[in-house]
Amino acid sequence: MKKHNFSAGPSILAREVIEKTAQAVLEINGSGLSILEISHRSKDFQAVMDEAVALFKELLAIPEGYSVLFLGGGASMQFCMVPFNFFEKKAAYLNTGVWANKAMKEAKGFGETVEVASSKDRNYNYIPKNFVIPADADYFHITTNNTIYGTEILTDMDSPVPLIADMSSDIFSRPMDVSKYALIYGGAQKNLAPAGLAFVVVKDELLGKVSRYIPTMLNYKTHIAEGSMFNTPPVLPIYSAMETLRWLKANGGLVEMEKKNIAKAELLYNAIDNSKMFVGTAVKEDRSRMNICFVMKPEFQELEADFQKFAQAAGMDGIKGHRSVGGFRASIYNAMPIESVQALVTCMQEFEKLHA
Repeated sequence: MKKHNFSAGPSILAREVIEKTAQAVLEINGSGLSILEISHRSKDFQAVMDEAVALFKELLAIPEGYSVLFLGGGASMQFCMVPFNFFEKKAAYLNTGVWANKAMKEAKGFGETVEVASSKDRNYNYIPKNFVIPADADYFHITTNNTIYGTEILTDMDSPVPLIADMSSDIFSRPMDVSKYALIYGGAQKNLAPAGLAFVVVKDELLGKVSRYIPTMLNYKTHIAEGSMFNTPPVLPIYSAMETLRWLKANGGLVEMEKKNIAKAELLYNAIDNSKMFVGTAVKEDRSRMNICFVMKPEFQELEADFQKFAQAAGMDGIKGHRSVGGFRASIYNAMPIESVQALVTCMQEFEKLHA
């Protein structure tokens, strides 16, 4: 039976990326050695790093004056690296969910941290609007896609202060204007590579402004100077990231990827909106294209466990919703084919026929 992987992360990768990564684990470039055992200083791996950085810049149309880094520690390490490198007197955060809260908590340890706006009042089912970013803040931090609650910021906002974004779960899902951001970061395990890798895109001229001592490993300038190789980098995830970036380019880049992501999201949201049994949890204008969250309508809630079993038996893997929201979550990242989304829609409709 075919499996359809709707896991929120670690999550689906393109099949050819998995196969090429598996081949590199056995042997890279006819060297007789595995990617797992070659030196990160070798010509073979330096070529991987160089290509991954070049493709990252090409696909996102990153302007001159920005560096791309591949680091360990995941996005959670960036929660403290950001204030270490940017926080001098005051920071501003948009609170749109669990991960935004975790990032804000780290910043509070550095000094005055302002919560510009929050959607906590409605369990984070919307993106706050009409907020004012403090002009005296050192930076403004946003989380563009909220995997747990299924909301997403789909535009590149203007900010009077340096804009920093956690794009762990929607990077490469649409074209974007990188010039509006001081720094973009994320964990790779949702739309780019296996777990264990973080990506950073940072505007070089904004670094080196804080007066504090920054620990060597937490200083972005350290990793820029050493080409992400100050210490041994996460070699295998970087290789896999390179293969994903090759796959993205070969499949039309981000313009084509956005078209496919819109089509997949519309297919599933339309099924939810036209259902007698299911209902979406995020407000329509802020719905995520990456993580579709939905629940049973009140009169059918006792069937949630039954649907979970029904869906799993039909090959739908990873659709259980986060415990703070309940219900179901279908994560439909870049590598998710529309055929799998259609399979979930069919599964939902078949269950509804049996019970509604």
